[in-house]
Amino acid sequence: MNDSVADRLVIGVGNPDRADDGAGSLVAAQMRALRLPRWRVIVRTGDLLGLLDDWAGAGAVVVVDAAAPLARAGAIHRWTPGREGLPVPPRPRSTHGFGVAEALALAEHLGCLPPALVVYAIEGANFAVGGAMTPAVRRASLALARRLGAGRGVPLGAARAVPVRAP
Repeated sequence: MNDSVADRLVIGVGNPDRADDGAGSLVAAQMRALRLPRWRVIVRTGDLLGLLDDWAGAGAVVVVDAAAPLARAGAIHRWTPGREGLPVPPRPRSTHGFGVAEALALAEHLGCLPPALVVYAIEGANFAVGGAMTPAVRRASLALARRLGAGRGVPLGAARAVPVRAP
C-alpha cells in the first residue's frame, strides 16, 4: 500500500532485544503482518523526538510502548490526551532516555499533537538485554494487536486515562 494514502498510524516503541521492552515492536510487527488498508506501521527503537515527524499528517495515531511494572506484567493501560494533561514523569524513567511522555509533552507545547491519539502502555517485568519477553507481556501484546487490527481501541477523540485489562 502507498503510505501517502495511509491516514492511520501505529507506532511501536521499544527495543526487542530488551525482553519486555519489545512489546511495542511486537504489536507493530503483528499490525504490519495484517496489511490493513489505510494503516501505516512504524517501529521506533531510538530517538523518540522522531515521533513528531512520524505522526505528521496522520489522522489517527496509536503509540504502543512498554512500561515499568506498577501492578502486574501484561497489564495494558490506555491514555488519550484530555483535560488532565499529559502524564510526564518528574524525571526520565524510560529506557529510551527521552521517553514517550516527554515527546507528547513537547508535541503539546509545540501544538503538533495528532488530531486523534491514543497511547497504550504494556507493563513489563523483564527489561534485561538479551532476555526473553515475559509470557504475560507477549500475550498482552498479541491481544492488543488483534484488538487494533479489528478496529477496536483506535482513537476517535480526547478522553481520560482508562486502565484496560488484557484478555
